[in-house]
Amino acid sequence: MPINRPKDPLLLAGKVLTFFMQGAMAIAAVALAIAIPAVLLFSTDFAISAGMEDASFPEGFPIPALVGVMAIGIAIVAALFVFFGKLRNIIGTVGEGDPFVPANADRLNAMAWLLLATQVLLLPAAGLGMLLVEWADEAEGAEFSVDGGLDLSGILMVVVLFILARVFRQGAAMREDLEGTV
Repeated sequence: MPINRPKDPLLLAGKVLTFFMQGAMAIAAVALAIAIPAVLLFSTDFAISAGMEDASFPEGFPIPALVGVMAIGIAIVAALFVFFGKLRNIIGTVGEGDPFVPANADRLNAMAWLLLATQVLLLPAAGLGMLLVEWADEAEGAEFSVDGGLDLSGILMVVVLFILARVFRQGAAMREDLEGTV
């Protein structure tokens, strides 16, 4: 049963932040979706506008690796867009005073899977990024780096979300049992 609570500034900030993050993810997805065909179709025009003499990407530039990173980026920002939407829905139920509902357990479980997917997608993105860095090192003679390791804090967050999903599922079941006995 929902409880009327005064406006909580933290919940309001959470809703605003999740809305902002969804907007940022949408903009990023659109930008990447435009950039992929632009790189593939108009690389010559980009090179001319950048003042490059040969009007193309430099010789040996790994265009497939660049496109691959951008394609993986679309998948990651799409997953994060959904993640932040589910988080906003959970914040809404907390604001209504009724967070221990089965839907929130499902949302937390889905959020864990979404974050796990982003962690998995980061691995091939890092591999493709390393190809780009190797090319840049050879072409420019400079030293670049890409962090291609596993993000342990991200993996920890996935585990925490799976556990919280179980806590919320158990809390919802206990509440239903309590309401059935009253």
